[in-house]
Amino acid sequence: MTISPDMPPPAPADHPPVTYGRIGVLIVNLGTPSGTDYWSMRRYLKEFLSDRRVIEVNPLVWAFVLNAIILTTRPKAKGRDYAKIWNTARDEGPLLTITRAQAEALSARLATRDSRLMVDFAMRYGAPSIADRLAALQGAGCERILIVPLYPQYAAATTATVADKAFDALKTMRWQPAARIAPPWHDDGVYIDALAEDLERHLAALDFEPEVILASFHGIPKSYHLKGDPYACQCAKTARLLRARLGMGEDRLRLTFQSRFGREEWLQPYTDATVKGLAESGVKRVAVFNPGFVADCLETLEEIGVENRDIFLAHGGEKFAAIPCLNAGEAGLCVLEHVVVRELSGWIAG
Repeated sequence: MTISPDMPPPAPADHPPVTYGRIGVLIVNLGTPSGTDYWSMRRYLKEFLSDRRVIEVNPLVWAFVLNAIILTTRPKAKGRDYAKIWNTARDEGPLLTITRAQAEALSARLATRDSRLMVDFAMRYGAPSIADRLAALQGAGCERILIVPLYPQYAAATTATVADKAFDALKTMRWQPAARIAPPWHDDGVYIDALAEDLERHLAALDFEPEVILASFHGIPKSYHLKGDPYACQCAKTARLLRARLGMGEDRLRLTFQSRFGREEWLQPYTDATVKGLAESGVKRVAVFNPGFVADCLETLEEIGVENRDIFLAHGGEKFAAIPCLNAGEAGLCVLEHVVVRELSGWIAG
């Protein structure tokens, strides 16, 4: 055989087989504990709350608070909360169940676009880890990988920490794939339409008409916002575009923030305080949905569906609806497919 100067020499006979030329898509969500028991919860919370992107406190002070106080008491309480929503059939958290379903459905939808595409999923905290799935994609021949943090609105504590962990893994690879991080899609028209249409569908199925609808986003400390994190602004823009799309005013569709932790001031208005205030003011019918979550999880199923429902009913409210997230439904998959195809520009045909 004549070897061209532009061609590499043939591999030795004993060289391990190499597959290449594929394109990976890795969708990444927050994570879930492996069980609801104390030690499973403790491992998960320790990994999550040790992230310097999540907790921006003096590390020496925080190490004491975390290990001496939080990790001795919080795992048992959070384990009880997770037990209320646990997928007992598969013995896993609902976020894991839904994210897997999203990856499988997305893979099927993308298969017709380009045979080189491979779709996988990972969790920032817990399993499957970002490092493991990046290694699996690279080992399967993916020379290019698109990493999609599953957060429509950017925050350093969510999108950026996914990128950090991905880059940490890539730094260990000798044959490193080219990588892209998908940007947020808080104001993308496909996303806004999907939220609006799905919300309208769920509202039409209720046996009551809500007087007020809350668009509840996960909160962040106000100090993070003041340092320049764009999250609050992107949440506000999503809410504003949704109101315009749905033809609702600010009194009917209100923006709130949930899941605050610790004593520091977080983004306001708080969802739980708003729910309580609405009930006390005489509002009898409320619906809450979560535009910033692409999959139902503890914060939507338990915090909104149980805790905030109980708050509303205990203070005079009568009808409360927790609207499901887009999950692996048609509207949600359309958004994910749209974002992936958009961000694969130049790697595959549009």
